[in-house]
Amino acid sequence: MKRYIFLLICFLTGCSLSEISQVEEVDRLPEIFPDYIGCTIPPNISPLNFKLTEKYEEARVILTCGEERWEIKAGKKQFTFPTSAWKKWLDGAAGKNIEVKIVLKQTDKPWIGFRPFEWQVAHEPMDPYLAYRRIEPGYQLWNQMGIYQRHLESFEESPIMENRLTEKNCMNCHSFAMQDPEKMLFHMRGPLGGTYLLKGETIEKLNTQTDQTLSPLVYPSWHPSGRFVAFSVNDTQQAFHMNDPNRVEVYDKESDVVVYDVEKHEIITSPLLTLPDRMETFPTFSPDGKTLYFCSAIQKNYPRQFKEVKYSLCSFSFDPEKRSFGEQVDTLFNALEKEKSVSFPRVSPDGQYLMYTLSDYGTFSIWHKEADLYMIRLDSGEHYPLSNANSEDVESYHSWSSNSRWVVYSSRRIDGLYTRPFFTYIDQAGHAHKPFLLPQEDTDYYDWSMKSYNIPEFIKGPVKNHQKKIRKKARKDLGINVTYREVQ
Repeated sequence: MKRYIFLLICFLTGCSLSEISQVEEVDRLPEIFPDYIGCTIPPNISPLNFKLTEKYEEARVILTCGEERWEIKAGKKQFTFPTSAWKKWLDGAAGKNIEVKIVLKQTDKPWIGFRPFEWQVAHEPMDPYLAYRRIEPGYQLWNQMGIYQRHLESFEESPIMENRLTEKNCMNCHSFAMQDPEKMLFHMRGPLGGTYLLKGETIEKLNTQTDQTLSPLVYPSWHPSGRFVAFSVNDTQQAFHMNDPNRVEVYDKESDVVVYDVEKHEIITSPLLTLPDRMETFPTFSPDGKTLYFCSAIQKNYPRQFKEVKYSLCSFSFDPEKRSFGEQVDTLFNALEKEKSVSFPRVSPDGQYLMYTLSDYGTFSIWHKEADLYMIRLDSGEHYPLSNANSEDVESYHSWSSNSRWVVYSSRRIDGLYTRPFFTYIDQAGHAHKPFLLPQEDTDYYDWSMKSYNIPEFIKGPVKNHQKKIRKKARKDLGINVTYREVQ
C-alpha cells in the first residue's frame, strides 16, 4: 500500500526520471539553501522545502528510503514538498536514512546529477510547537514586535501576544513551566508594564519592583512544580563599539538572583544570591527542583573593564517544601581559571546534561561572534563543546525539547546580523548532530524577513489565544504588588 501511495504522488506531481535520457554524474554536492545536507531531523518536522543556489532550467529531487522512492520537480525557485505527503513519508522513515539525489539541466547543456546526501530521521519527535519573539535587530528602538508560536509539523504561525494591542510597548522573556503551554509568563515594559503570568484561564498582572530589589523581575526559569519561578534582577546598560566585530555590548552594573512564590506573591532570596561584590544572573532550576543553577561574576568598573568581566557557572541547593536555600554555593565552571564567561545555562529534562553558552567575556553573549554552545555531563562533570552545532558566528540562547533529544537555539550564522532558530539532535551519548534551520514554506523568507527570532522555546502544544484578555488586564488592572523576604 505504501508503495502505491508514493507512486501515485509521483504521478500527480509529474515527476518521472524516465523523461530524462541521460544524466552526467558530477562528484560534488549541490549548492542548496537552507543547508539541509547531512542533517538529522525529527519524524514530525514540516517539509524541508529548499532551493538550488545554482542556475537551472529544470531540476528534480529524488528521495529514497528503503524500497520507497519519491520524485519532485522543482518549481520556478524551489523544491516544495506537499505537507500531507511529506508527513506520510516521514512516518515511514522514522529511525532510517533518506537518500536525497538532485539532478538539474541548464540551458543547452545535458542533465547533471550531483553526489547524493542523506537525512537521518530520528526515532524521537520534538515538541510540536515553538514559541519565540520576533523583533528587529535594532538594539534600542522598535515599532512592531510580538511573541508568536509556530506549529513545527506545518507552517502555521499564530500570535501569543502582539504589542500593537498594548501601546507598542516592549515585550520580553516569555517562559513556560516544563514546556507546558498552560503555564507561561512574559514581561511588558513601559506603558502597561508588568509581569503577566498565565495559568490556564487565569491571568495575573504582577508589579514586581520592590524597595529591596534592583529592578522588576527579568530572566525567568520555572520550578518543575510550577509553584516557583527563579528570576534575576538587573541594572542593565548598553554600549556600542566603534571598531569591534561584536557590535553591541549589553552589561549589568548590578544583578542578583531571587525566587518568586506564585501562590504567595512573594519574592524570596538568600544572602548568597545577592552578594554586594558579585553579579548573579541567568538562574535555572534542575528538573527535580532541588538545585538552582546560575551565573556569577566579580563586579568590575564598567564600561572600562568590560572585557575583564567573566561569569562562572554555579549551583545552589533549594528546598521547595521549606522554601529555603542551601548554605554553600558550588562552582561548576570557574571563569577565573578558564578565562571564559558562561551564560544561559539550561538543564535537560532528564537531568543528565546542562547546556550553556561560552564566550570570551561578559553576560549577553547574543552579540559575541565567538559564543558557542557547550555541555556538561552532570554525573561526571565533563565539559565539552557541541562542535557539530557550532559555527563561526554567534550561537546563544537555547531550549530543550521535553524528551531531552532535541535542542533549539539562536544563531547568526547565515548573515551575522539576524538570529534564526536552528535545531540539533542530541543523541544518547550527549553529542549534537548537524543542525537544520527552521523550515519555511517559501525558501526566500529569510532573505526578505527583517526580524530576528528571539528566545526560541519548545512547548508541548499551542497556547490559547488570550490576547483580548491580556489587553483588558493590562489596561484596567492595577496589578498585584509582590512582597520581598530574605530567607536562609
